[in-house]
Amino acid sequence: MGQGHEPRPLRPTLTERPASDVYLARHGQTAYNLEGRFQGQLPVPLDETGRAQAVDLAERAAAHGFAALWCSPLLRARETADVVAERVGLQPREDARFMETDAGDWTDRSFAEIQSEAPDQFAAFAAGDPGFAFPGGESFAEQEERVSAALEDVERGELPALVVCHGMVIRAAFARRAGHPATRFERVPNAALVPLDPFEAERADLGGGAATPSS
Repeated sequence: MGQGHEPRPLRPTLTERPASDVYLARHGQTAYNLEGRFQGQLPVPLDETGRAQAVDLAERAAAHGFAALWCSPLLRARETADVVAERVGLQPREDARFMETDAGDWTDRSFAEIQSEAPDQFAAFAAGDPGFAFPGGESFAEQEERVSAALEDVERGELPALVVCHGMVIRAAFARRAGHPATRFERVPNAALVPLDPFEAERADLGGGAATPSS
């Protein structure tokens, strides 16, 4: 700390903070979403519907006066963030900690196929079981750790901030903030805009399209 400067006050706790400092947005629709397929960390682009959803998200985001824009570097999230960026006049800041869960051996496979082949594991995934881990991939607990750390960095930066990410990233964020596994927000609609505060989020109009089981 330089001389002549007063120490900065500690950032307020979650219960003291304004409810709408940070918002999370899910990317627009992809072909994998439409087909019901695990895309994990594959570089899947938005489809035509997803691009239209990104434009709609950008209009809704513009009303919030965001000072910072963060995003997952995965293609579907970055394409969505770029559309938002053009509307709100901010440069997206990529952070790999906001990437979707590594789906491991399930990557590129259909939900129906996995549900038939491994019904108990699929049920744990669909329920947001905190003990779930993708075979050959990442666990929900591991994802929650990285997402939580990334959000702490967002909250130390310029606010209010928007993070364009993925459905299971939003699930992870709410699991940590609410102190229990997320329910309503495990599968938010494509292009949904959700306040990070779990209590405000319960009252939020998610917007976006239909919900799908994976981001």
